[in-house]
Amino acid sequence: MDLFTREIYLDIETLRLSDEVEGGWNSIRHFGVAVAVTWDKDHQFRSWFEDDVKKLVEELAAFTRIVTFNGNRFDFEVLRGYVGIDAIRRLSFDVHEVLHKQLGHRVKLDSLAKDTLGSAKSGTGIDAVAWWREGKKEQVVQYCQMDVALLRDLVEFGRAKGYVVVGGRQVRVSWD
Repeated sequence: MDLFTREIYLDIETLRLSDEVEGGWNSIRHFGVAVAVTWDKDHQFRSWFEDDVKKLVEELAAFTRIVTFNGNRFDFEVLRGYVGIDAIRRLSFDVHEVLHKQLGHRVKLDSLAKDTLGSAKSGTGIDAVAWWREGKKEQVVQYCQMDVALLRDLVEFGRAKGYVVVGGRQVRVSWD
């Protein structure tokens, strides 16, 4: 990563599940934002809620790279339900997409984190929707924050070591 790259990490938890919106997985823009969590070196972790989406997208646009895990297919599509995202979509570095292209199959963040870092996620997206509905909003924020931390740590590991671990084997990566 060069001196001029300003990175922000992003993850979103939603209000609805695929079976609750017409069109299911083809209608991700209708899932709704429960919470988005970002992390960058200057601000550390920040939480953004549905009413903050416009401000969130403006903030994302101030960076030169937005790091996500499956963000091109999911997180950006959730945001598209509220505002135009073409400008920020061009800034995307989607770790899931890069690994999928390299390996020829999908990799789950939980598996990648367990194999590479020895750390696991604290739940699933389905759990997060249930927690949100139960009023456990802080638990959802913490869950989303942990996903962002795992993603950040995976990227830092990959950059430092030149590989990540998938299914017990080292996979070379070059993530500048």
